[in-house]
Amino acid sequence: MKRIRQAFSRYGARWALGLLLTIITVAYTLDFWSSHTIERQDTIIADMRMRLEPFEPDPGIVIVDIDSKSLNEVGRFPWSRNVMARLVDQLTGHYEVGAVGFDVSFPEPDTSSGYEVLERLAGRELKDVPGLQHQLGQLKPALDYDGLFAQALQGQPVVLGFNLADNQAKGVLPPPLFTEEDLNGRILLARGTKGYEANIARLQQAAAGAGVFTAIPDADGLVRSSPLLFQIGDAYYSSLSVATVAAVMQATSIRPLYDRTVDTLSANERDASDVEHVALFSKAGNVRFPVGEGLSATVQFRGTGGPHGGAFRYVSAADVLSGKASKDVLEGAIVLVGTTTPGLQDLRATPVNNQYPGVEIHANLIKSMLDGRFKTRPWYAQALESVMVAVVGLVLSVALAVLSPAWSVLVAAAAFVAVAGANYYMYAELDAVLNVFICLLLIAALFVLNLAWGYFFEFRKGRALVSRFGEYVAPELVAQMAEDPEAYNMDGESRELTVMFVDVRGFTTISEGLSPKELREYINLYLTAMSEDIRSSHQGTLDKYIGDAVMAFWGAPVSFPDHASRAVATSLLMQASAARLNREFLARGWPELKIGIGLNTGPMHVGDMGSKIRRAYTVMGDAVNLGSRLEGITKVYGVGIAVGAATRLAAPEFVYRELDLVRVKGKNEPVAMYEPLGKPHELAPAVLDELAQWDAALALLRRQDWDAAREAIDALASAHPERGLYALYRERIGHYRAHPPGQDWDGLTSFDTK
Repeated sequence: MKRIRQAFSRYGARWALGLLLTIITVAYTLDFWSSHTIERQDTIIADMRMRLEPFEPDPGIVIVDIDSKSLNEVGRFPWSRNVMARLVDQLTGHYEVGAVGFDVSFPEPDTSSGYEVLERLAGRELKDVPGLQHQLGQLKPALDYDGLFAQALQGQPVVLGFNLADNQAKGVLPPPLFTEEDLNGRILLARGTKGYEANIARLQQAAAGAGVFTAIPDADGLVRSSPLLFQIGDAYYSSLSVATVAAVMQATSIRPLYDRTVDTLSANERDASDVEHVALFSKAGNVRFPVGEGLSATVQFRGTGGPHGGAFRYVSAADVLSGKASKDVLEGAIVLVGTTTPGLQDLRATPVNNQYPGVEIHANLIKSMLDGRFKTRPWYAQALESVMVAVVGLVLSVALAVLSPAWSVLVAAAAFVAVAGANYYMYAELDAVLNVFICLLLIAALFVLNLAWGYFFEFRKGRALVSRFGEYVAPELVAQMAEDPEAYNMDGESRELTVMFVDVRGFTTISEGLSPKELREYINLYLTAMSEDIRSSHQGTLDKYIGDAVMAFWGAPVSFPDHASRAVATSLLMQASAARLNREFLARGWPELKIGIGLNTGPMHVGDMGSKIRRAYTVMGDAVNLGSRLEGITKVYGVGIAVGAATRLAAPEFVYRELDLVRVKGKNEPVAMYEPLGKPHELAPAVLDELAQWDAALALLRRQDWDAAREAIDALASAHPERGLYALYRERIGHYRAHPPGQDWDGLTSFDTK
């Protein structure tokens, strides 16, 4: 519970803001509010997603292109209908294509043959020319280009195209698929107009069908979808793509499919269109095409279009007319006749190309129909988007608040990639069109929120932490503390710590032997080396400098369970550093450097202490005082380091030499003190042998076996004359031999320890 409360105390505000952002985002997915900007971004992502999807060429759909080559060889467009008749004859007769769809309309009769002019002359100015009327009668079948074209269309699977127009009604419409009366009162919301530009009656009657090829762009001018059904007046007609597929499948009817039958609807519900599919019925089987608003289907653009950038083969109309085109390419294929020539104005702006051939839009729709795969927005889209946003928002709101900046970047990036990848997978593999921008925006917003929070709040806390603790602890510890600044403060508390006191031996003599400049450099080099060992090696807290003395402790502000071990290891390292410095100082002709170190472990008061004028983060208590006394005692015993019994107990991995039992102020029982020598594997066998001899000599002394103790210590002193400890004990044994301490002696050998 304590950790939970601490977490809420530290992260609660960020969690609350993250939750608020998530709720706002979920509300958007549920249509409680809307944004044109967000919708626009989803459209841009949809366009990008389409461009990324790979595609395979489709040999079953071929575009016969009225291209520049055709215009050069045949002549300018529109061509005479006899040329169009020859084109149809070539496609249906010689090349045996499966069906032909014309992305071209023929709204006016073709008078390019000149027959009407000859007929008028024969009836007026040339009416007296013998045999002229008879000759014209024989020429009429060859000069009736519309008749030739109609004859070529008759009985063939050829579908004509026509256009919607608001202000005219030109040509003849094909028979409607159904009328408003056939809907039994149901509303069918289709794109429509009252006008049209269709084909002349002769051609329309001869063709297998006709379909609308009008392209309807979105508000930004790009064509992304196409209606499959259109309304003209009170009747409904198919698009060119649907009409072409109907010709291929020999469809008997085309109808919208409603979710529910009219019998189950109330009067109000009949005013709403709930059509989700357009169905094509044929003897070979029935197929359904999913539709959205306005009975439109999303166009799945495959490639950038044109002869070299799309999924469909292009064949020049000139090559078809001349018979040069490969029959293997055209035989059995669905052929769409259109143009890619810029001057003929059938290039459309699309998400993949701003000059996309209009005829290829119909080719893409036909392929989707034949494959049975349309990109659609499924019925569960809104629910799935809402759940995804909610889950991502809640997880990131919690995670980003508690993670470090580096991990936050990785997690946010991973979430961004995962959401985008899942969205693309749904699109490419399941044909499901889902909006994703709002979820990506939420990920970015949560990341920026936590980044800004971390900078403006956590960074300021961390900077304050550095200002408070930077002079005491190592930089890496400050960085660790900055990750959770709430856990560290300078308030007073009681904690078990290990304290260290360091002092230079004979500093007065040293200062007298150096100039002020040399003394400053001497002490700076010494204090720098000692401070680096304390802070960097085992992450101690540098308390203060007291002249040439140094005070430090371990276990606060960052708690270490092995604070005693860290302190002992640091003291050994400091002695090694002092020896190195001593060699350098002697080489400069400076006085010898020797230091004494006292360590003690125990409960201490730690915190920001001092006056209103000046305060410091330090430790106080009896255990601290004992540490100071242990440092002073090192001079008496001739050792470099002295630690208390509690430190030895808390750091058992080191080998110690027992120095003595001392009675400190305020304590009735004597306290043992020890000299750490190092870890067992670091010590030479000779050192361990010497230690065993010392332990034996100390045991003899405490049994008051003065002669044996003197003999053992004399042997140690002779072998190691540099150790002042042995000389000290040899003197004390002499004192006790002259003045025996009595039977109640407690083993204390020092004469004045108060």
